[in-house]
Amino acid sequence: MKRKPLKRCTWAALDSDPVYRDYHDREWGVPVRTDRRWYEFLILEGAQAGLSWSTILHKRANYRRAFAGFDARKVARFTSRDRRRLLQDAGIVRNRLKIEAAVINARAFLRVQAEFGSFNAYIWEFVGGRPIHKRRSSLRQIPARTKLSDALSKDLKNRGFKFVGSTICYAFMQATGLVNDHLESCFVHRVRR
Repeated sequence: MKRKPLKRCTWAALDSDPVYRDYHDREWGVPVRTDRRWYEFLILEGAQAGLSWSTILHKRANYRRAFAGFDARKVARFTSRDRRRLLQDAGIVRNRLKIEAAVINARAFLRVQAEFGSFNAYIWEFVGGRPIHKRRSSLRQIPARTKLSDALSKDLKNRGFKFVGSTICYAFMQATGLVNDHLESCFVHRVRR
């Protein structure tokens, strides 16, 4: 007997890239609870600005290597020499502003940890400690930004973070499970409830 194919969000169903599909199925929208993972998504979402998420996913292992396993303490100590090295690294997006932002954000990240005990404690306050589950039937219903992503963006910018505009923040919120934006028809939507 042939197994019925899983229904996915349209954006994942139309893409035949197994890395992209696996990301959708196993990771996108899963609530993040560790600071290292939060910092990883800050770097990756900032790097993605203006590019496809698929491009970033395929460079993810290179980012992990280049940015000290996403250890914010280590990245915060990167020198101008380290940043020049990163500009030569073909395995990542070689954009000076995005590389600078990763280092600046590491320092801001550490300040948030010091103030709140963890970045995790800080970020979950924006959604009252629980994921927001949306009921969407089509991609057209998913916004690029919301009042909540506007508020998060504003707060992060006030704390010195870079590459954290509202659209980037909303994608960050979706990726890390602050918001469940899987379509109702997607098998993952039910799993995340």
